[in-house]
Amino acid sequence: MAEIAAREQKRILSAPSPGTFRYWLWLLSKNKGALAGAVVFCLLVLVAAGAPLISPFDPGDIQPGRRLLPPGGEHVFGTDGFGRDILSRVIFGTRISLAVGGSVVVVTTALGIILGLLAGYYRKLDNILMRVLDGLMAFPAIILQIAIMAALGARLSNVIMALSIVYAPRMARVVRSAVLVQREQQYVEAARAIGASDLRINLLHILPNCIAPVIVQATMIFAYSILAEASLSFLGVGVPPEIPSWGATLNEGRVFMWRAPWVSIFPGLAITLCVLSLNMFGDGLRDILDPKIRKKKN
Repeated sequence: MAEIAAREQKRILSAPSPGTFRYWLWLLSKNKGALAGAVVFCLLVLVAAGAPLISPFDPGDIQPGRRLLPPGGEHVFGTDGFGRDILSRVIFGTRISLAVGGSVVVVTTALGIILGLLAGYYRKLDNILMRVLDGLMAFPAIILQIAIMAALGARLSNVIMALSIVYAPRMARVVRSAVLVQREQQYVEAARAIGASDLRINLLHILPNCIAPVIVQATMIFAYSILAEASLSFLGVGVPPEIPSWGATLNEGRVFMWRAPWVSIFPGLAITLCVLSLNMFGDGLRDILDPKIRKKKN
């Protein structure tokens, strides 16, 4: 018992002060799943940033004489039906997927925070905004995305717009739920009593206390966006074929599934790795940011 008590005391003393940046890094380092997800995702970000330097070939370079070469030798991941290097297309596809995911997260977070604050704080707007968002969420996500892309055309910016429209209601509902709880707290009533404006109350008092669920939801939307972009490109309504995205490469490999499976296997593995790392990181963040779960695990 004395040894256990001494070990527990040593652990408490070695922990950084709560609320500091070092404290959150310490919590992250203790959560193996979140740490592994963060490391893998950071590696993917480095691959995307250094794509022109580490890519062995131009991803758009067509070599008819090297069509469907198997993995090995000069072409580590093989070549596709146009003789393009699969490894180079997977590396540059990392850029496209992370750019789409990051852009969608920024847009949906901004829209979700604005709509969620308005719906959660103002009772008169709540019913109107929620019915509109419920209407959007009533459609299956992929069907709505395809419909928007069919109307706007196959462009990268349109993919980001379509995914943002589909996923913004999810973020708005998360923010609204958090605002409904915070709106009734005593510190909000005290701020109203001293004459603070609604804008000041929302930005300085309510929003900072809603950040934890927003961060967790953002990691989920990031993963959803990568899968959705790959799905749209696979169906031929996503990014243009000349852009080396993971989904476009999967779509091209569909024709050669039995003859040259590597055309689809490697971009599929890249999508799986990226989405899995984001899910692990998001689950870990939920455990770290939720005081009840954190206390139970510690």
